[in-house]
Amino acid sequence: MPKLTIDGKECTFEGKKMIIQVANENGVPIPQYCYHPGLSIVASCRICLAEVAAPNPRNENKPELIPKLVPTCQTMAADGMIVHTQSPKAIANQKQVMEDLLINHPLDCPVCDQAGECSLQDFSFKYGRGHSRFQEDKIKQPVKDIGTHVKLYSDRCIMCSRCVRFTREVTGTAELCVVGRGSKEQIDVFPGHGLENELSGNVIDLCPVGALLDKDFLFTQRVWFLSGTPSIDGITASGDNIRVDHNEGRVYRVKPRTNLDVNKWWISDEIRYGWKFVHSDQRLRQPLRQQFRTQITTDWSTALREAVEGLRAVVSRNKRIAVVLSPMLSCEDAYLLAKFARSLDSQAVLALGPVPVSGQDKTFPGGYTVLAEKAPNARGVTRVIETFVGQGNCFDSAKLSQCLSDPSWNIEGLLLTGNYPSNWTTKEFVAAVGKRFTVLIDTLPNDLTSKASIVLPGATWLEKAGTFENRKNLLQSFEQAIQPIEGSRAEGQIALDLHAAATGGHAAPFDAAAARTQLGGVFTTDVKHPSAEEQLQADMEYVEL
Repeated sequence: MPKLTIDGKECTFEGKKMIIQVANENGVPIPQYCYHPGLSIVASCRICLAEVAAPNPRNENKPELIPKLVPTCQTMAADGMIVHTQSPKAIANQKQVMEDLLINHPLDCPVCDQAGECSLQDFSFKYGRGHSRFQEDKIKQPVKDIGTHVKLYSDRCIMCSRCVRFTREVTGTAELCVVGRGSKEQIDVFPGHGLENELSGNVIDLCPVGALLDKDFLFTQRVWFLSGTPSIDGITASGDNIRVDHNEGRVYRVKPRTNLDVNKWWISDEIRYGWKFVHSDQRLRQPLRQQFRTQITTDWSTALREAVEGLRAVVSRNKRIAVVLSPMLSCEDAYLLAKFARSLDSQAVLALGPVPVSGQDKTFPGGYTVLAEKAPNARGVTRVIETFVGQGNCFDSAKLSQCLSDPSWNIEGLLLTGNYPSNWTTKEFVAAVGKRFTVLIDTLPNDLTSKASIVLPGATWLEKAGTFENRKNLLQSFEQAIQPIEGSRAEGQIALDLHAAATGGHAAPFDAAAARTQLGGVFTTDVKHPSAEEQLQADMEYVEL
């Protein structure tokens, strides 16, 4: 395997790679602005220049120093190469580049949303000078509203061109361009064509400074107050890897996590901003029950007891229970609910809830696809149901509607789950409730909440841990980001509580890992778990006084 030495560290690599790629893979820090692994290489920022000694085939492949500094992002790595990024010549270049970038950069870090995760701040501290020698007036650039989600602070821009390359190479929409020359150069949109593509929010993540900012997150929270939790897209069937940034029980933003096999470095705007229903004022917060044909609030113990008694009464009359497991649920939620239902009725009908589809799949030139299927776990829930009924025997919502309208099936009890971000009910489901005893677990009010016998408030995917299976049949686990909203519970916890109410025992806390162990099979061998992310380290040394 070929290897090279970077600042005294021996680094191995495979295939054709640039020096900076080898350094990044081996944890060797090289400052970089314009380079991004998902974009073309332009080598325009020049801060990654280094002294390189390359093997000379005319001199028995002995390393010979190249006379000038070379960009590590544009220089191919070779076996036996020696790279110096900490030599006096390289350090002098880093200081010069930082000084040039900061000449017209405003000193507004205290009010900039990027403060705390800004490469310009970090590299200024690590590689810049301790003071500025520039005595002239700074050139002022305008603040521009360039799209629905993005605001551009032009005077902070360092012209790395990442955003421009993204709109040309990944989305193929080319809304952004570079206008002007020299110190008057700036990013802009073509007149009448704003940044409105379905992946527009990714330019915010790409920007290494505070030039492109998220309108939705603007001035809402300082990043050092936020905690990040690895999660999975709970809006569509893509299974995109995301990081949920939250503080004090509230989500403030969603960012992509790199996964080259699923979403690469990107997420769609639908995923980035589609989580708002989690904090909706309309969320169900208290159990409800029917009393004299009127829906009234009740406590959890009463609701659970009456739910069990009602379903048991159905079984005692030799009738059947039907369970609708929403594709918005995790595999663990679906398993525990199905297990509870089968404990009451060994012949309970298990069906997959409606799978929303909107439009058609759209694939961009960069390879990212926005999916039309708007449910994160239809395949995972189907897999769970088939562990009870056998492969190929899972009912969909259409087949269940036929069974409900057929008296020979004797279905008089329903356990329904929703958890959709919008109204999901169909005329068939609403009509099917009728006089049947119905227990509904949901997060938002809909046409069924006023008709159900018992309503139990559930939790969204950000409020619990679990596993989703995406459209490529990849099982991925996610962690709980925030606590369930007051008065609600995770569906897995509700299933355990219902079982405890049925048996007279005490419910154990919901544990997604334990539920996966009970499921066994691929759930113990094939589930992909989020990798441990590097924790942010303070640049400043702390000493004990």
